[in-house]
Amino acid sequence: MAVYFFYGEEDFDIENEINKLKKKLDKNFLEMSFKTYDNPKFPDLISILRTQPMMFGKMLIVINCLDYFSKTFEDKEIKEIEKALEDNNENLDIIFVAQLPRGEGKKLDSRKKFFKMLSKQNSKEFAPIPTYKTADLESRIIQLSKSKGIKLDKNALTSVISQIGNNLRQIDKELDKLKLFAYPNEIVTSTMVREICVSNEDLFAFSDFLMENEKDRALLEYRKLLDTHYPLEILSTLQTMLRRWIILKAKGHNSTPIELSRLTGMHEYVVKLNLHKLKKTNLKDLVKLKENLTEAEYKIKAGLALDVEKEVENALFR
Repeated sequence: MAVYFFYGEEDFDIENEINKLKKKLDKNFLEMSFKTYDNPKFPDLISILRTQPMMFGKMLIVINCLDYFSKTFEDKEIKEIEKALEDNNENLDIIFVAQLPRGEGKKLDSRKKFFKMLSKQNSKEFAPIPTYKTADLESRIIQLSKSKGIKLDKNALTSVISQIGNNLRQIDKELDKLKLFAYPNEIVTSTMVREICVSNEDLFAFSDFLMENEKDRALLEYRKLLDTHYPLEILSTLQTMLRRWIILKAKGHNSTPIELSRLTGMHEYVVKLNLHKLKKTNLKDLVKLKENLTEAEYKIKAGLALDVEKEVENALFR
């Protein structure tokens, strides 16, 4: 039996690590050999840790445990968890996952006994690559593009970072689109990136009009984006940007550009540009817009939206 502890903000890497372990299971029995639980209550947690795999071989259990770090386990409970882990079946692997919200600068309390217990296992923190660490981010993008059978030239790499930032999940999705766009060629250029990927610059032009209450011009920019991008894609990218803008607006007066860069994952130079553009923007308006977009996203993904484009449009101009 192996016990793993994955934690941090980079959900894309955490998911990939889980999938690597999942691939070792028998595909014919996945429904029985792979289970996920969300913050189970203590008695249920002990029961899960003592699970006995059936005849189909190895079993993998994922336990999302972020909520455990906002509570305190008693000493006897910690000992019981440790005992359950020590006595478990050799064919059972367990992954504890503490997925932190991206871009909020939160950290797990390493002083907690629960953290200390898990850190003795196969533990690994997955933190986003800061945008200002250009070389590290470029190296990761090259790795992802190779896995897809494409190659980005130097200018294309720069364009991906400047337009998308350090969100690996979004970068991965954009690389899939770029691969289709470049076919039958394998080389991706900066022109392709500018044409295919949702641009933060384009969204800034759109949002500038929106925040200045120039709704006609904002609506025109939104319609332009719809010519090349699905509404949910625009919404997702705008949500990421809004989260960063809210952090900048809320903490900009009391934090240095370097501190804000670490909190948002944006390059320090980009932080300064965004702070300047957000001077006339009201924090309450940003929060309200994010709430509207979150509601629209829920309706779309839940199949409650009759017209996806209209749903996003209503959220933007409500």
